[in-house]
Amino acid sequence: MDAKLKALADLAGIVFERQPGFAQDARMLDDKLSLGMAMDAAYPLITTPNSGIPAILSTYVDPKLIEVLVAPMKGAEAVGSEVKKGDWTTPTAMFTMIESTGEVASYGDYENSGSTGANFNFPQRQSYNFQTVTQWGEQELARAGLARVDYAARLNIASAMTLNKYQNKTYISGVSGLQCYGMLNDPALNADLTPNTKASPNSGAGWILSDGTINATAVEVQRDISKMFYALQKSSNGLAETTDKMTLIMSPKSSVALTITDQFNVNVADILKKTYPNLEIRTVPEYSTMAGEKVQLVLDEFEGQRTWDCAFTEKMRAHPIFVDLSSYRQKKSAGTWGTITYRPLFIVSMLGV
Repeated sequence: MDAKLKALADLAGIVFERQPGFAQDARMLDDKLSLGMAMDAAYPLITTPNSGIPAILSTYVDPKLIEVLVAPMKGAEAVGSEVKKGDWTTPTAMFTMIESTGEVASYGDYENSGSTGANFNFPQRQSYNFQTVTQWGEQELARAGLARVDYAARLNIASAMTLNKYQNKTYISGVSGLQCYGMLNDPALNADLTPNTKASPNSGAGWILSDGTINATAVEVQRDISKMFYALQKSSNGLAETTDKMTLIMSPKSSVALTITDQFNVNVADILKKTYPNLEIRTVPEYSTMAGEKVQLVLDEFEGQRTWDCAFTEKMRAHPIFVDLSSYRQKKSAGTWGTITYRPLFIVSMLGV
């Protein structure tokens, strides 16, 4: 056994340390051989047992960024116009309303009776300025870069989205406490109409129930819209015509009612297209209000004058970047007039459809 162990040491460099039952070490090995643990032999572990590599090393990180979706901002699209009025230094806007007046008298060669004139009004609106601040640090940017995220650029995108979302909100509902009104709450708008009673069991409900159930026939939906057009003609004293360019604004939920088909396989949208050839249909999520589903029928313009406009002072003003010791800040601001309604008589609303 000693000879075999010595041969392993000489030929292969494998050295066994002294163990009970082996021959004495002085007779096992030469003096030049040192005793120690064999480097390729199994032995109790010093390190923590492990069966693999860190999971992050085998994790694929997709470089494509998937953005979280937000509700569409359709206020300006529904109104059909978004205009700049003034700038961020103008807190008040004044509009000139003029009305022709006059009376006649019986004719006589020497009579001086009868007169004509003009009456002026100057309604006003107030603007509202708002802002948001982005800030980022150098280490923050570096760490985001490890995940392949251009953090500073994403903050700029987020700031633009934040300003646009609020701008859209003011187009719909204005700004509380100011003469800054929206599409739904301008005090000059006509009172909301009430939908016709439905023949369905839920006669007091709207076109579409909360669970998506159809609650009206195609004829009933068309009758409600016809009621709105009748009110528009009455409000405008007959100025509106079925061939005029009009917009029907409703929530995405209510728009489902336009797909309801009658017994002749004709849906509501087809009926409206034939009855009002220049009617456009726009959906705005905010028309699903706490009080019920809202629908508006708007005559877009008359004699070259628009009925209403979404207006702003500044769409977005980027202020200077402030450089700190190891971070940066930037303010962005915007301003709004809400939706300016010039001729509310051309807007008819119905609540609860």
